[in-house]
Amino acid sequence: MATKRKIQISNKLKETFLSSQGLPLSLAFIIISILFVLFRMKGVELDYKVNAVNSKIEKHLLENKELKAKKAKMLSTKNLRNMASKHSLKQPTQKQIIVVP
Repeated sequence: MATKRKIQISNKLKETFLSSQGLPLSLAFIIISILFVLFRMKGVELDYKVNAVNSKIEKHLLENKELKAKKAKMLSTKNLRNMASKHSLKQPTQKQIIVVP
């Protein structure tokens, strides 16, 4: 009795999904489901790429700060005076200074 009922349910489902009205609805649902999964996967993939780019940006910003600090240290007055005395340079005279507008 149970197997006969299962067969009837199975036949009813086949008739419903393979009918002229059920088949297009079934296919549309399947296609929409597949597209949803694909778009979701693409969104996750793009999130990974965005995170990778953001981490690179942070890395380069930190490197830029370090380079600016190094530049400031090298151009400090004390360091410039030490290099000038090392290479026997002296202060420019008033006539040697050119002001660029």
